[in-house]
Amino acid sequence: MAETPRLNALPQTPVDVHFVLLDDSLILDWAGPAEALRIANQCLAARGLPAAFTLHFTGPLTQARSSVGARIAGIEPLPELRHATRTQWVVLVGQPGDHIELDSEPARLLLHWLRGLRLAEGRVELVCICAGAVIAAHAGLLAGHKATTHHHHLDELRQSAPGCEVLANRVFVLDAPVFSSAGVTTGIDLTLHRIAARLGPALAAEVAQTMVVALRRGPQDPELSPFLNHRNHLHPVVHRVQDAVSQAPQDDWSVPRMAELGHTSPRHLARLFEEHAGVTPLTYLQRIRLAVAQAALRSGHNVTQAAQMSGFGSDTQLRRAWHRHGQPGAPGDTRATGH
Repeated sequence: MAETPRLNALPQTPVDVHFVLLDDSLILDWAGPAEALRIANQCLAARGLPAAFTLHFTGPLTQARSSVGARIAGIEPLPELRHATRTQWVVLVGQPGDHIELDSEPARLLLHWLRGLRLAEGRVELVCICAGAVIAAHAGLLAGHKATTHHHHLDELRQSAPGCEVLANRVFVLDAPVFSSAGVTTGIDLTLHRIAARLGPALAAEVAQTMVVALRRGPQDPELSPFLNHRNHLHPVVHRVQDAVSQAPQDDWSVPRMAELGHTSPRHLARLFEEHAGVTPLTYLQRIRLAVAQAALRSGHNVTQAAQMSGFGSDTQLRRAWHRHGQPGAPGDTRATGH
């Protein structure tokens, strides 16, 4: 499990996210991810933190017809990214139909612009949603990468990008600086994953809760982080307690204190956790603390420091929790921390 970003230690420079729109761009392919990023900014603002994402809607046209007929006006010109000083995400989306038509003048202008991109992790990154991967393939951006797309376009993607390893039956595929998803709602899944990587899984879970969507991972992706586990429910009291525990696991938590935060009794809170999260409040707390301790160990802290940072009262408590929850090896063991 990767180290969890701390909100107060995040980069102060936002990511520029460019949603590239042609006529008939599937509206859910770009509106869903855009909303997820907007809500992430909203969550940061509630904490007094600056926005992490700046949204741009760009393309070769000043206005475009969406897949449902509504027109989008005020589209910005395709940007010059060669000398960009902060991270840029270029988001390509799909269109209706079983085949992507790219023989119009706007499409040719877009392909010309895409061919001039110099993709690099952390600088200019490509996000393909649904058949957006086919557009990227025609621009030659997928050679040497792994990618996926909507199942209706898998053969088309293979034919358009012979140098790309096309993966079927995936929610999304991560092959930085190229990120791709299977289509429509999976674009939200991929965006939540990217929010978690940049801002931490606790904030990504808050975004998912606000959007009332489940947090999913691709079949080949790592097991869900403890910050994301037990969050696929809709109960506001349980989410409120989980949010507080995730944001400050080192605090002196007890079930009565959690119940007070949730404006309920300790016994009722325990019932709510069992029913909606499938785990007891204290088990949830320990798993979050273990995740923080693992991140601390990975970043070079010793066992005593990791225990203090994660809210365990001592090395002994950390070791007991480590074994109780089936973690391999022992705290500080290189095999257990991945170093």
